[in-house]
Amino acid sequence: MTVYFDAASTAPLHPVARQALTAALDEGWADPARLYRSGRQARMLLDAARETVAAVLGARADEIAFTASGTQAVQLGLLGALTGHRRRGAHLVHSAVEHSSVLHVAERHEAGGGEVSVVPVDRGGRVDPAAFGALLRPDTALAALQSANHEVGTVQPVGEVAELCAAAGVPLLVDAAQSAGRTDVPAGWSLLTASAHKWGGPAGVGVLAVRKGVRYSSPLPADEREGGRVPGYVNVPAIVAAAASLRAVRAEADRENARLHALVERIRARVPRLVPEVEVVGDPVRRLPHIVTFSCLYVDGEVLLTELDRAGFAVSSGSSCTSSTLTPSHVLAAMGVLTEGNVRVSLPYGTAEADVDRFLAVLPDLVAGVRAPLGLDLPAPEASTASAELPPRAEGRAGAVNDERQATDEGGSAGGRTVGAGSERPEASGRVTVIDALGKRCPLPVIELAKRIGEVPEGGTVAVLADDEAARLDIPAWCGMRGHEYAGEAPAADYGGDRGSAYLVVRRTT
Repeated sequence: MTVYFDAASTAPLHPVARQALTAALDEGWADPARLYRSGRQARMLLDAARETVAAVLGARADEIAFTASGTQAVQLGLLGALTGHRRRGAHLVHSAVEHSSVLHVAERHEAGGGEVSVVPVDRGGRVDPAAFGALLRPDTALAALQSANHEVGTVQPVGEVAELCAAAGVPLLVDAAQSAGRTDVPAGWSLLTASAHKWGGPAGVGVLAVRKGVRYSSPLPADEREGGRVPGYVNVPAIVAAAASLRAVRAEADRENARLHALVERIRARVPRLVPEVEVVGDPVRRLPHIVTFSCLYVDGEVLLTELDRAGFAVSSGSSCTSSTLTPSHVLAAMGVLTEGNVRVSLPYGTAEADVDRFLAVLPDLVAGVRAPLGLDLPAPEASTASAELPPRAEGRAGAVNDERQATDEGGSAGGRTVGAGSERPEASGRVTVIDALGKRCPLPVIELAKRIGEVPEGGTVAVLADDEAARLDIPAWCGMRGHEYAGEAPAADYGGDRGSAYLVVRRTT
Protein backbone atom coordinates (compact mmCIF):
# COMPACT_ATOMS: atom_id res chain seq x y z
CA MET A 1 0.00 0.00 0.00
CA THR A 2 1.30 3.46 -0.92
CA VAL A 3 1.56 5.96 1.92
CA TYR A 4 0.17 9.27 0.67
CA PHE A 5 2.26 12.28 1.72
CA ASP A 6 1.07 14.87 -0.82
CA ALA A 7 -1.86 16.60 0.85
CA ALA A 8 -0.63 20.02 -0.29
CA SER A 9 -1.39 18.97 -3.87
CA THR A 10 -4.74 17.44 -3.03
CA ALA A 11 -6.04 15.96 0.20
CA PRO A 12 -7.81 12.60 0.32
CA LEU A 13 -11.59 12.92 0.28
CA HIS A 14 -12.82 13.39 3.84
CA PRO A 15 -15.35 10.75 5.00
CA VAL A 16 -17.86 13.52 5.73
CA ALA A 17 -17.44 14.83 2.18
CA ARG A 18 -18.12 11.37 0.78
CA GLN A 19 -21.31 11.01 2.84
CA ALA A 20 -22.55 14.50 1.98
CA LEU A 21 -21.79 14.02 -1.72
CA THR A 22 -23.73 10.77 -1.89
CA ALA A 23 -26.75 12.33 -0.17
CA ALA A 24 -26.63 15.51 -2.26
CA LEU A 25 -26.54 13.52 -5.49
CA ASP A 26 -30.03 12.31 -4.60
CA GLU A 27 -31.38 15.54 -3.12
CA GLY A 28 -29.52 18.34 -4.89
CA TRP A 29 -29.28 17.32 -8.53
CA ALA A 30 -31.84 19.80 -9.89
CA ASP A 31 -31.33 23.39 -11.07
CA PRO A 32 -31.29 25.61 -7.95
CA ALA A 33 -32.59 28.54 -10.02
CA ARG A 34 -35.93 26.80 -10.72
CA LEU A 35 -39.10 27.13 -8.66
CA TYR A 36 -40.37 23.56 -8.77
CA ARG A 37 -39.90 21.31 -5.77
CA SER A 38 -36.63 19.63 -6.71
CA GLY A 39 -35.18 23.01 -7.74
CA ARG A 40 -36.16 24.55 -4.40
CA GLN A 41 -34.58 21.58 -2.60
CA ALA A 42 -31.31 22.11 -4.47
CA ARG A 43 -31.46 25.83 -3.68
CA MET A 44 -31.88 25.13 0.03
CA LEU A 45 -28.83 22.87 -0.01
CA LEU A 46 -26.78 25.47 -1.92
CA ASP A 47 -27.78 28.28 0.46
CA ALA A 48 -26.94 26.14 3.51
CA ALA A 49 -23.53 25.29 2.02
CA ARG A 50 -22.84 28.95 1.33
CA GLU A 51 -23.68 29.88 4.91
CA THR A 52 -21.43 27.12 6.26
CA VAL A 53 -18.46 28.21 4.17
CA ALA A 54 -19.05 31.85 5.07
CA ALA A 55 -19.11 31.05 8.78
CA VAL A 56 -15.81 29.15 8.65
CA LEU A 57 -14.08 31.81 6.53
CA GLY A 58 -15.40 34.76 8.54
CA ALA A 59 -17.52 36.23 5.76
CA ARG A 60 -21.15 36.96 4.99
CA ALA A 61 -23.05 34.44 2.92
CA ASP A 62 -23.70 36.97 0.16
CA GLU A 63 -19.94 37.60 -0.08
CA ILE A 64 -19.28 33.98 -1.09
CA ALA A 65 -19.26 32.75 -4.69
CA PHE A 66 -18.39 29.22 -5.78
CA THR A 67 -16.05 28.64 -8.70
CA ALA A 68 -14.83 25.58 -10.61
CA SER A 69 -11.41 25.56 -8.87
CA GLY A 70 -9.10 27.50 -6.61
CA THR A 71 -7.13 28.65 -9.65
CA GLN A 72 -10.27 30.06 -11.24
CA ALA A 73 -11.14 31.80 -7.97
CA VAL A 74 -7.72 33.50 -7.89
CA GLN A 75 -7.88 34.52 -11.54
CA LEU A 76 -11.42 35.90 -11.31
CA GLY A 77 -10.63 37.64 -8.03
CA LEU A 78 -7.53 39.36 -9.38
CA LEU A 79 -9.01 40.34 -12.73
CA GLY A 80 -12.31 41.46 -11.22
CA ALA A 81 -10.66 43.62 -8.58
CA LEU A 82 -8.19 45.13 -11.05
CA THR A 83 -11.07 45.99 -13.37
CA GLY A 84 -13.13 47.37 -10.53
CA HIS A 85 -10.29 49.66 -9.39
CA ARG A 86 -9.05 50.71 -12.83
CA ARG A 87 -9.87 54.37 -12.13
CA ARG A 88 -7.42 54.30 -9.24
CA GLY A 89 -4.61 52.92 -11.41
CA ALA A 90 -3.16 49.81 -13.00
CA HIS A 91 -0.47 48.87 -10.49
CA LEU A 92 -0.47 45.35 -8.98
CA VAL A 93 1.72 44.22 -6.06
CA HIS A 94 2.30 40.57 -5.15
CA SER A 95 4.93 38.48 -3.39
CA ALA A 96 7.60 36.54 -5.27
CA VAL A 97 6.29 33.19 -3.99
CA GLU A 98 2.63 33.37 -4.97
CA HIS A 99 0.91 30.47 -6.70
CA SER A 100 1.36 30.32 -10.46
CA SER A 101 -2.26 31.44 -10.93
CA VAL A 102 -1.28 34.85 -9.52
CA LEU A 103 1.86 35.03 -11.63
CA HIS A 104 -0.02 34.23 -14.83
CA VAL A 105 -2.58 36.96 -14.19
CA ALA A 106 0.25 39.39 -13.42
CA GLU A 107 1.92 38.53 -16.72
CA ARG A 108 -1.32 39.14 -18.59
CA HIS A 109 -1.90 42.39 -16.71
CA GLU A 110 1.58 43.62 -17.55
CA ALA A 111 1.22 42.61 -21.20
CA GLY A 112 -1.96 44.69 -21.31
CA GLY A 113 -0.16 47.83 -20.16
CA GLY A 114 -0.41 47.45 -16.39
CA GLU A 115 2.47 47.64 -13.92
CA VAL A 116 3.51 44.89 -11.54
CA SER A 117 5.78 45.08 -8.48
CA VAL A 118 7.10 41.88 -6.89
CA VAL A 119 7.94 41.77 -3.19
CA PRO A 120 11.03 39.63 -2.43
CA VAL A 121 11.16 37.07 0.37
CA ASP A 122 13.84 36.02 2.82
CA ARG A 123 15.58 32.64 2.78
CA GLY A 124 12.65 31.21 4.75
CA GLY A 125 10.18 32.30 2.08
CA ARG A 126 8.56 35.07 4.12
CA VAL A 127 7.90 38.65 3.00
CA ASP A 128 8.89 41.66 5.06
CA PRO A 129 5.72 43.70 5.71
CA ALA A 130 7.71 46.93 5.53
CA ALA A 131 9.07 45.96 2.11
CA PHE A 132 5.56 45.10 0.96
CA GLY A 133 4.18 48.40 2.21
CA ALA A 134 6.99 50.35 0.55
CA LEU A 135 5.80 49.17 -2.86
CA LEU A 136 2.23 50.44 -2.39
CA ARG A 137 1.55 53.58 -4.42
CA PRO A 138 -1.34 55.99 -4.99
CA ASP A 139 -2.07 54.17 -8.26
CA THR A 140 -1.91 50.66 -6.74
CA ALA A 141 -5.18 48.99 -7.68
CA LEU A 142 -4.64 45.68 -5.88
CA ALA A 143 -2.22 43.73 -3.70
CA ALA A 144 -2.02 39.93 -3.40
CA LEU A 145 -0.47 37.80 -0.69
CA GLN A 146 -0.97 34.12 0.06
CA SER A 147 -1.78 33.07 3.61
CA ALA A 148 0.86 30.33 3.51
CA ASN A 149 3.16 28.97 0.85
CA HIS A 150 2.19 25.87 -1.08
CA GLU A 151 5.74 24.54 -1.56
CA VAL A 152 7.46 25.13 1.77
CA GLY A 153 4.59 25.89 4.17
CA THR A 154 5.83 29.29 5.36
CA VAL A 155 3.03 31.40 6.85
CA GLN A 156 2.95 34.98 5.62
CA PRO A 157 2.36 38.09 7.82
CA VAL A 158 -1.04 38.75 6.26
CA GLY A 159 -2.39 40.74 9.20
CA GLU A 160 0.51 43.21 9.17
CA VAL A 161 0.37 43.59 5.39
CA ALA A 162 -3.40 44.03 5.51
CA GLU A 163 -3.02 46.95 7.92
CA LEU A 164 -0.56 48.64 5.56
CA CYS A 165 -2.87 48.05 2.60
CA ALA A 166 -5.86 49.43 4.49
CA ALA A 167 -3.91 52.55 5.45
CA ALA A 168 -3.03 53.04 1.77
CA GLY A 169 -6.58 52.34 0.62
CA VAL A 170 -5.45 49.29 -1.39
CA PRO A 171 -7.61 46.14 -1.46
CA LEU A 172 -5.78 42.92 -0.55
CA LEU A 173 -6.49 39.52 -2.11
CA VAL A 174 -5.46 36.61 0.10
CA ASP A 175 -4.99 33.18 -1.43
CA ALA A 176 -5.88 30.86 1.46
CA ALA A 177 -5.79 27.61 -0.51
CA GLN A 178 -3.27 25.91 1.79
CA SER A 179 -4.58 27.19 5.11
CA ALA A 180 -8.38 27.26 4.78
CA GLY A 181 -9.84 24.70 7.15
CA ARG A 182 -6.52 24.08 8.88
CA THR A 183 -5.89 27.43 10.56
CA ASP A 184 -7.81 30.60 11.37
CA VAL A 185 -8.44 32.85 8.39
CA PRO A 186 -6.20 35.94 8.65
CA ALA A 187 -7.95 39.23 9.26
CA GLY A 188 -7.95 42.24 6.97
CA TRP A 189 -8.58 40.67 3.58
CA SER A 190 -10.66 42.35 0.88
CA LEU A 191 -10.89 39.28 -1.34
CA LEU A 192 -10.23 35.69 -0.26
CA THR A 193 -9.83 32.53 -2.34
CA ALA A 194 -9.76 28.86 -1.38
CA SER A 195 -9.94 25.40 -2.93
CA ALA A 196 -12.04 22.53 -1.59
CA HIS A 197 -9.77 19.66 -2.60
CA LYS A 198 -6.99 21.10 -0.42
CA TRP A 199 -9.04 20.55 2.76
CA GLY A 200 -10.56 17.17 1.85
CA GLY A 201 -13.52 18.27 -0.21
CA PRO A 202 -14.14 17.14 -3.79
CA ALA A 203 -12.10 18.57 -6.64
CA GLY A 204 -13.83 21.12 -8.85
CA VAL A 205 -15.00 23.52 -6.14
CA GLY A 206 -13.28 26.83 -5.44
CA VAL A 207 -14.32 29.74 -3.26
CA LEU A 208 -14.16 33.43 -4.09
CA ALA A 209 -15.12 35.80 -1.28
CA VAL A 210 -15.45 39.52 -1.97
CA ARG A 211 -16.09 41.87 0.95
CA LYS A 212 -19.04 44.21 0.73
CA GLY A 213 -17.82 47.60 -0.41
CA VAL A 214 -14.90 46.23 -2.46
CA ARG A 215 -15.22 47.30 -6.05
CA TYR A 216 -15.46 44.27 -8.28
CA SER A 217 -16.31 44.06 -11.96
CA SER A 218 -16.49 40.62 -13.54
CA PRO A 219 -13.92 40.21 -16.32
CA LEU A 220 -16.27 37.77 -18.06
CA PRO A 221 -19.63 38.33 -19.82
CA ALA A 222 -22.57 38.86 -17.50
CA ASP A 223 -24.31 35.86 -15.94
CA GLU A 224 -27.03 35.83 -13.30
CA ARG A 225 -25.54 33.01 -11.22
CA GLU A 226 -23.25 33.41 -8.19
CA GLY A 227 -23.94 37.10 -7.80
CA GLY A 228 -22.76 37.78 -11.34
CA ARG A 229 -19.16 36.92 -10.41
CA VAL A 230 -18.89 33.38 -11.76
CA PRO A 231 -20.76 32.32 -14.89
CA GLY A 232 -22.12 28.85 -15.47
CA TYR A 233 -24.08 26.12 -13.76
CA VAL A 234 -23.05 25.32 -10.19
CA ASN A 235 -22.26 21.78 -9.02
CA VAL A 236 -24.59 21.65 -6.01
CA PRO A 237 -23.66 18.13 -4.77
CA ALA A 238 -19.94 18.93 -4.85
CA ILE A 239 -20.46 22.29 -3.14
CA VAL A 240 -22.52 20.62 -0.39
CA ALA A 241 -19.75 18.06 0.14
CA ALA A 242 -17.11 20.82 0.17
CA ALA A 243 -18.98 22.78 2.83
CA ALA A 244 -19.59 19.72 5.01
CA SER A 245 -15.94 18.68 4.90
CA LEU A 246 -14.74 22.24 5.60
CA ARG A 247 -16.82 22.36 8.75
CA ALA A 248 -15.58 18.90 9.77
CA VAL A 249 -11.87 19.57 9.28
CA ARG A 250 -12.12 22.92 11.04
CA ALA A 251 -13.69 21.20 14.04
CA GLU A 252 -10.82 18.67 14.09
CA ALA A 253 -8.08 21.18 13.31
CA ASP A 254 -6.73 22.08 16.73
CA ARG A 255 -6.21 18.49 17.82
CA GLU A 256 -4.98 17.20 14.46
CA ASN A 257 -2.71 20.19 13.80
CA ALA A 258 -0.85 19.56 17.04
CA ARG A 259 -0.33 15.92 16.13
CA LEU A 260 0.82 16.64 12.56
CA HIS A 261 3.07 19.46 13.77
CA ALA A 262 4.91 16.99 16.00
CA LEU A 263 5.33 14.52 13.12
CA VAL A 264 6.64 17.24 10.80
CA GLU A 265 9.01 18.44 13.51
CA ARG A 266 10.36 14.90 13.70
CA ILE A 267 11.05 14.93 9.95
CA ARG A 268 12.64 18.39 10.13
CA ALA A 269 14.97 17.28 12.92
CA ARG A 270 15.85 13.79 11.71
CA VAL A 271 16.37 14.17 7.96
CA PRO A 272 19.53 16.37 8.23
CA ARG A 273 21.01 13.86 10.67
CA LEU A 274 20.17 10.78 8.61
CA VAL A 275 21.05 12.14 5.16
CA PRO A 276 24.27 14.11 4.51
CA GLU A 277 24.23 17.37 2.55
CA VAL A 278 20.56 18.17 3.12
CA GLU A 279 18.95 21.51 3.88
CA VAL A 280 15.45 21.82 5.32
CA VAL A 281 13.85 24.89 3.74
CA GLY A 282 11.04 27.21 4.78
CA ASP A 283 10.48 29.13 8.00
CA PRO A 284 11.14 26.73 10.90
CA VAL A 285 8.62 28.41 13.23
CA ARG A 286 6.02 30.35 11.25
CA ARG A 287 4.80 27.48 9.11
CA LEU A 288 1.83 25.26 8.42
CA PRO A 289 1.67 22.18 10.66
CA HIS A 290 1.64 19.58 7.88
CA ILE A 291 4.27 20.64 5.29
CA VAL A 292 8.04 20.14 5.29
CA THR A 293 10.41 20.51 2.34
CA PHE A 294 14.07 19.57 2.19
CA SER A 295 16.71 19.86 -0.54
CA CYS A 296 19.29 17.14 -1.21
CA LEU A 297 22.54 18.16 -2.87
CA TYR A 298 23.71 16.15 -5.91
CA VAL A 299 20.32 14.48 -6.39
CA ASP A 300 18.02 14.43 -9.37
CA GLY A 301 14.61 15.06 -7.80
CA GLU A 302 12.75 13.05 -10.41
CA VAL A 303 14.86 9.99 -9.69
CA LEU A 304 14.47 10.34 -5.93
CA LEU A 305 10.69 10.72 -6.19
CA THR A 306 10.56 7.63 -8.39
CA GLU A 307 12.57 5.67 -5.83
CA LEU A 308 10.31 6.84 -3.01
CA ASP A 309 7.29 5.82 -5.04
CA ARG A 310 8.79 2.37 -5.58
CA ALA A 311 9.32 2.19 -1.81
CA GLY A 312 5.65 3.02 -1.23
CA PHE A 313 5.64 6.79 -0.57
CA ALA A 314 3.81 9.40 -2.64
CA VAL A 315 5.56 12.77 -2.23
CA SER A 316 6.12 15.75 -4.51
CA SER A 317 8.94 18.11 -5.41
CA GLY A 318 9.61 21.69 -6.40
CA SER A 319 12.53 20.63 -8.58
CA SER A 320 12.74 21.75 -12.17
CA CYS A 321 12.98 18.16 -13.29
CA THR A 322 9.43 17.44 -12.14
CA SER A 323 7.90 20.51 -13.72
CA SER A 324 6.06 20.24 -17.01
CA THR A 325 7.95 23.34 -18.17
CA LEU A 326 11.37 22.07 -17.03
CA THR A 327 12.03 25.37 -15.28
CA PRO A 328 13.16 25.76 -11.66
CA SER A 329 10.56 26.35 -8.98
CA HIS A 330 9.99 30.10 -8.75
CA VAL A 331 9.35 29.73 -5.02
CA LEU A 332 12.68 28.05 -4.26
CA ALA A 333 14.48 30.41 -6.63
CA ALA A 334 13.02 33.45 -4.87
CA MET A 335 14.18 32.03 -1.53
CA GLY A 336 17.71 31.49 -2.83
CA VAL A 337 17.75 27.81 -1.88
CA LEU A 338 18.63 24.73 -3.91
CA THR A 339 16.10 24.14 -6.70
CA GLU A 340 17.23 20.56 -7.44
CA GLY A 341 16.69 17.43 -5.38
CA ASN A 342 13.75 18.82 -3.42
CA VAL A 343 11.21 16.69 -1.60
CA ARG A 344 7.98 18.12 -0.21
CA VAL A 345 6.23 16.01 2.39
CA SER A 346 2.70 17.16 3.23
CA LEU A 347 0.82 15.01 5.70
CA PRO A 348 -2.94 14.46 5.34
CA TYR A 349 -5.26 14.28 8.30
CA GLY A 350 -4.95 10.93 10.05
CA THR A 351 -1.31 10.26 9.08
CA ALA A 352 0.04 7.45 11.24
CA GLU A 353 3.20 7.94 13.29
CA ALA A 354 4.47 4.55 12.08
CA ASP A 355 4.31 5.73 8.45
CA VAL A 356 6.50 8.73 9.23
CA ASP A 357 9.00 6.51 11.02
CA ARG A 358 9.11 4.15 8.05
CA PHE A 359 9.69 7.09 5.70
CA LEU A 360 12.65 8.19 7.84
CA ALA A 361 14.00 4.64 7.81
CA VAL A 362 13.78 4.27 4.02
CA LEU A 363 14.99 7.72 2.95
CA PRO A 364 18.74 7.50 3.76
CA ASP A 365 19.32 4.37 1.68
CA LEU A 366 17.33 5.74 -1.25
CA VAL A 367 19.28 9.01 -1.35
CA ALA A 368 22.55 7.10 -1.01
CA GLY A 369 21.51 4.89 -3.92
CA VAL A 370 20.82 7.89 -6.14
CA ARG A 371 24.17 9.45 -5.24
CA ALA A 372 26.24 6.25 -5.40
CA PRO A 373 27.29 6.47 -9.08
CA LEU A 374 28.61 10.02 -8.60
CA GLY A 375 31.74 9.05 -6.69
CA LEU A 376 31.44 11.89 -4.18
CA ASP A 377 33.08 11.74 -0.78
CA LEU A 378 30.17 12.54 1.51
CA PRO A 379 30.07 12.32 5.31
CA ALA A 380 28.37 9.26 6.72
CA PRO A 381 24.91 9.80 8.22
CA GLU A 382 24.11 9.05 11.81
CA ALA A 383 23.38 5.43 12.64
CA SER A 384 19.63 4.87 12.67
CA THR A 385 17.99 2.58 15.19
CA ALA A 386 15.47 1.80 12.47
CA SER A 387 18.15 0.62 10.02
CA ALA A 388 17.53 -3.02 10.81
CA GLU A 389 13.93 -2.57 9.69
CA LEU A 390 14.76 -1.08 6.31
CA PRO A 391 12.90 -2.80 3.45
CA PRO A 392 14.98 -4.11 0.53
CA ARG A 393 16.04 -1.26 -1.74
CA ALA A 394 14.88 -1.34 -5.33
CA GLU A 395 17.82 -2.66 -7.31
CA GLY A 396 19.69 -0.55 -9.76
CA ARG A 397 17.07 1.98 -10.77
CA ALA A 398 18.62 5.09 -9.25
CA GLY A 399 22.11 4.26 -10.36
CA ALA A 400 20.99 3.24 -13.82
CA VAL A 401 19.18 6.51 -14.40
CA ASN A 402 22.10 8.60 -13.23
CA ASP A 403 24.56 6.51 -15.23
CA GLU A 404 22.37 6.92 -18.32
CA ARG A 405 22.19 10.68 -17.92
CA GLN A 406 25.89 11.07 -17.37
CA ALA A 407 26.92 8.58 -20.03
CA THR A 408 24.81 10.33 -22.67
CA ASP A 409 25.98 13.79 -21.63
CA GLU A 410 28.80 13.94 -24.19
CA GLY A 411 31.18 11.59 -22.48
CA GLY A 412 29.48 11.41 -19.12
CA SER A 413 31.60 13.86 -17.12
CA ALA A 414 31.97 17.59 -17.43
CA GLY A 415 35.43 18.56 -18.58
CA GLY A 416 37.82 20.69 -16.58
CA ARG A 417 40.77 22.88 -17.49
CA THR A 418 42.84 25.67 -16.01
CA VAL A 419 43.04 29.13 -17.51
CA GLY A 420 46.69 30.20 -17.70
CA ALA A 421 49.95 28.70 -18.93
CA GLY A 422 51.68 25.79 -17.32
CA SER A 423 50.19 23.17 -15.04
CA GLU A 424 46.69 21.78 -15.60
CA ARG A 425 45.90 22.37 -11.95
CA PRO A 426 45.49 25.83 -10.38
CA GLU A 427 48.23 27.13 -8.16
CA ALA A 428 48.41 29.96 -5.68
CA SER A 429 49.13 32.34 -8.57
CA GLY A 430 45.41 32.97 -8.91
CA ARG A 431 44.71 31.07 -12.10
CA VAL A 432 41.12 29.94 -12.58
CA THR A 433 39.99 26.34 -12.88
CA VAL A 434 37.34 26.05 -15.58
CA ILE A 435 34.72 23.32 -15.48
CA ASP A 436 32.99 22.92 -18.81
CA ALA A 437 29.41 21.83 -18.02
CA LEU A 438 27.85 23.27 -21.17
CA GLY A 439 25.03 21.09 -22.42
CA LYS A 440 24.75 19.42 -19.01
CA ARG A 441 21.47 19.50 -17.13
CA CYS A 442 21.45 20.31 -13.41
CA PRO A 443 22.41 18.87 -11.01
CA LEU A 444 25.42 17.77 -13.14
CA PRO A 445 27.17 21.20 -13.09
CA VAL A 446 26.94 21.26 -9.29
CA ILE A 447 28.14 17.66 -9.07
CA GLU A 448 31.19 18.43 -11.19
CA LEU A 449 31.90 21.51 -9.09
CA ALA A 450 31.81 19.38 -5.94
CA LYS A 451 34.23 16.87 -7.48
CA ARG A 452 36.79 19.52 -8.50
CA ILE A 453 36.64 22.04 -5.63
CA GLY A 454 39.06 19.96 -3.55
CA GLU A 455 41.77 20.44 -6.18
CA VAL A 456 41.66 24.21 -5.80
CA PRO A 457 43.83 25.94 -3.19
CA GLU A 458 42.29 28.14 -0.51
CA GLY A 459 41.26 31.41 -2.16
CA GLY A 460 41.40 29.89 -5.65
CA THR A 461 38.61 30.41 -8.15
CA VAL A 462 36.52 27.94 -10.13
CA ALA A 463 34.52 29.02 -13.19
CA VAL A 464 31.65 26.66 -13.98
CA LEU A 465 30.46 27.03 -17.57
CA ALA A 466 26.79 26.12 -17.87
CA ASP A 467 23.83 26.88 -20.09
CA ASP A 468 21.14 25.29 -17.89
CA GLU A 469 19.15 28.10 -16.27
CA ALA A 470 18.96 26.15 -13.00
CA ALA A 471 22.73 26.56 -12.54
CA ARG A 472 22.22 30.28 -11.95
CA LEU A 473 20.24 29.33 -8.84
CA ASP A 474 21.84 26.11 -7.68
CA ILE A 475 25.52 27.07 -7.74
CA PRO A 476 25.03 30.04 -5.34
CA ALA A 477 22.82 27.80 -3.18
CA TRP A 478 25.53 25.12 -3.14
CA CYS A 479 28.08 27.74 -2.03
CA GLY A 480 25.79 28.75 0.82
CA MET A 481 25.40 25.14 1.94
CA ARG A 482 29.09 24.25 1.64
CA GLY A 483 30.65 27.47 2.98
CA HIS A 484 32.33 28.63 -0.22
CA GLU A 485 32.06 32.12 -1.71
CA TYR A 486 29.94 32.78 -4.76
CA ALA A 487 31.76 35.52 -6.68
CA GLY A 488 29.16 36.22 -9.36
CA GLU A 489 28.50 35.53 -13.00
CA ALA A 490 30.41 36.38 -16.18
CA PRO A 491 30.02 35.62 -19.87
CA ALA A 492 31.15 32.07 -20.67
CA ALA A 493 33.15 33.50 -23.57
CA ASP A 494 35.54 35.06 -21.04
CA TYR A 495 36.56 31.52 -20.07
CA GLY A 496 36.52 29.82 -23.46
CA GLY A 497 32.85 28.91 -23.68
CA ASP A 498 30.75 29.44 -26.80
CA ARG A 499 27.42 29.95 -24.95
CA GLY A 500 25.91 30.19 -21.51
CA SER A 501 27.48 31.78 -18.46
CA ALA A 502 30.48 31.32 -16.18
CA TYR A 503 29.60 31.00 -12.48
CA LEU A 504 32.54 31.94 -10.30
CA VAL A 505 33.22 30.21 -6.99
CA VAL A 506 36.04 31.03 -4.57
CA ARG A 507 37.13 28.15 -2.40
CA ARG A 508 37.04 28.72 1.33
CA THR A 509 38.11 26.35 4.09
CA THR A 510 35.13 24.26 5.16
